[in-house]
Formats: sequence, structure tokens, C-alpha cells
Amino acid sequence: MTTVGVVLAAGGGTRFGRPKAAVEVGGETLAVRSARAARRGGCDEVVVVVGPVSVDLDPTDQVIRNDGWASGVGGSLTAGLDAAADLGGDRALVVLCDQPWIGAPVIRAVLDAAPRGRAALAATTFDGRRSHPVLLGADHWAGVRDLALGDVGARPYLERHRDGLVAVAADGLGDPADIDRPDDLPG
Repeated sequence: MTTVGVVLAAGGGTRFGRPKAAVEVGGETLAVRSARAARRGGCDEVVVVVGPVSVDLDPTDQVIRNDGWASGVGGSLTAGLDAAADLGGDRALVVLCDQPWIGAPVIRAVLDAAPRGRAALAATTFDGRRSHPVLLGADHWAGVRDLALGDVGARPYLERHRDGLVAVAADGLGDPADIDRPDDLPG
């Protein structure tokens, strides 16, 4: 079974004022930080979907350019799932690059708690609220692609399949806070 980490890093960073993939936190860009967490958390392969900026990654990770990045996260998610399929993935663990405190322990918890195989469907929770990362088995990819349009990602699909969704509590393992504005960066 192959799990592909899919890092979504293609946004233009409208509220931030520039693309967040290249913003540094702790001496690393958000894209690199997220890719490293996915790899250390147990993903076999890692793809990073970028848009208006390029990023330098570990040579073992792949960069996928989403030329339609401005249309929203749906296109980036679809590009990431397509890349996961090209790599022979059975599961895709979707990570948002602007959540720098979602590290390897959170990713490991999701991978350990989720069902194995192509039917897996799991989401991280913090304080009982669904968050990222989200694990999508390959059996779900076509359905996710059908609903991931514009600025909508997997949320509608997860809502429709909530009875089969495994919730993985990650309280105390990381922080789901995201970087939306420059004021959100650590001092």
C-alpha cells in the first residue's frame, strides 16, 4: 500500500499579501515544512502542488504546478490526486501548507488510526472539530474530484460520507492554526 502526501501550496495568499508557499517559518518555507512533515509522518511519496511561485524541495519530493491555481483549491486538490494516482498511490494524505504546526506526530496519528487500503476515509479533529490533514483512499478520489470545484475542496464529499469517515483526535499533537495574514506569523 502506498500513501502519497499531497501538500496543497498553490494559493495566491490574497489575505496574506503574497503566496504563502514561499513564506518562512522557523527557517523553512511553509511548503518545505509541510512536505517534510508528511514524509516524516509516514507518507511513502510526497507531492507539493504549487501555483504562482516555485519552491525548492527535497529531491525525493515532487512539485506539481497547477496553472489554474487562481480558480481555487478544487483544482489544486484534483491535481494532487492525479499526481497520487500517477505514483500508484492507494491513499492520499492531504495537508495544507499554511498550517505549519501540523507536524509529523499529527500525520502519523492519522495514518495509524485510519483504515488501511483504498477505501480509507479519515480526518483529523482538534477539540472535536474536523480539520486537516485528511486521508482519502483511492476509491474516493473520483467522487472528490467531481465535487472539488472552484474554491471548494473535499468538504462536500466528506459531508456526504460522514458515516464512513474516521475521526482522528489530534489534540495535544499539534496545532491547527493557520497562517492567513502576516500578523499570524510567530514573532
